[in-house]
Amino acid sequence: MKISTKGDYGIRALIELALHYGEGRPIQNAEIAARQNIPESYLGQLLTMLRRAGFIRSIRGTQGGHILIRPPNGILISEVITALEGLILPIDCLEESSQCTQNGGCAQRDLWTHVRDAIVRVLESTTVADLAAKEQQLRERNGHYAI
Repeated sequence: MKISTKGDYGIRALIELALHYGEGRPIQNAEIAARQNIPESYLGQLLTMLRRAGFIRSIRGTQGGHILIRPPNGILISEVITALEGLILPIDCLEESSQCTQNGGCAQRDLWTHVRDAIVRVLESTTVADLAAKEQQLRERNGHYAI
């Protein structure tokens, strides 16, 4: 399974919003894009998807921007990946609607099921807050403080 830029950038956007969670001010696209090195034109599309998935609220106007509507420690990375990328599947045959060309007798199926389950376990045990804390540590270590 390969996560696309959609998943990567979407998680980065949520991390940036998590770093400002509780400040009471919306974060504008330009600020998210600059701090997370995301093309602003693409970011707008991702923020729409994240809003529709129930992670953020968007506020229009000159003082507008985006805020998390759920606490960062309550947003699992598995939820974000599923919302942006779809089902977490290392191989298509694990999808319930998929027709197995081996009639369910493939020696690989159990292997790929274990791989998927391991990926899901990691993603379900990681929150946006976990990644935001790591991001904050890296910024402090590299001298990039956010005010």
